[in-house]
Amino acid sequence: MAHDHDHAHHHAHHHGDLDWAAMAPHLEAEAELYTPLYERALAWLGRKQTEPGLIVDAGSGPGVISALLADAFPGARVVAVDAAEPLLERARERAERRGVADRFSTLAGELPPILDDLDYPADLIWAGNSLHHLGDQRAALTAFAGRLAPGGTLALVEGGLPVRFLPRDIGIGRPGLQARLDAAQADWFAEMRAGLPGTVDVPEDWPHLLASAGLRPTGTRSFLLDVPPPATDRARSCLVTTLTRVREACADRLDATDTATLDRLLDPDDRAGLLHRRDVFFLTARTVHTAARIDAPR
Repeated sequence: MAHDHDHAHHHAHHHGDLDWAAMAPHLEAEAELYTPLYERALAWLGRKQTEPGLIVDAGSGPGVISALLADAFPGARVVAVDAAEPLLERARERAERRGVADRFSTLAGELPPILDDLDYPADLIWAGNSLHHLGDQRAALTAFAGRLAPGGTLALVEGGLPVRFLPRDIGIGRPGLQARLDAAQADWFAEMRAGLPGTVDVPEDWPHLLASAGLRPTGTRSFLLDVPPPATDRARSCLVTTLTRVREACADRLDATDTATLDRLLDPDDRAGLLHRRDVFFLTARTVHTAARIDAPR
């Protein structure tokens, strides 16, 4: 699963395409699974970042990372920004449960234009796997940069390593299933990008793109999530839900043997399925690129 992420994990780029209220529990569970990874990323970011006054979580989804940002920077106000109101409702509920509602708010609308509705420039913008759902990524980065206060930081989460969850040979189907899933998803992702409004193809050299947006790149680091076998129930559940969506999106890109193997892996009653196997694990990495605004406000 090469492109899964925190909000539109499965690459739905038109918000009307999905029932976000129905998807919200899975999106929350998956983001919670990734919490140790993001806690390490935010600790690294905190060592580079002076205490921010305003943090924006751009493409926040149900607000799991928004809440982690509030924890990591206890003096900051956090604004969760997303186009899906059902997910922002979950974000507000989470902030209430975690006792940070007094410095937490939400903003509903499409990125990047909705950022113009912020009360004042942000000291930190966290864009977690949301940029690649915007057709003109270079223009979007320039818009993000324009909403930063002087000295503010943009933390861009793009790239990393695909999720690995089974050995190469799993005893059913043809060995190497995950490599073929990666290839099918890469094709799907390219098609998704090509279909976005105003798509502009750019090499995914994120530090260069950040610099072209008028920012000064300040670092890139990847963070690992390693759940060894046998995987936890939470990891297995997330894998089943995510792999179900992968099968739906990529069935026409896989041969009959691989789709039959996926069906067995997803069958809750099959002893060879993900819910029962002892060799299931969860291994992935996310890459964070940071850049600072050093010019005067426009």
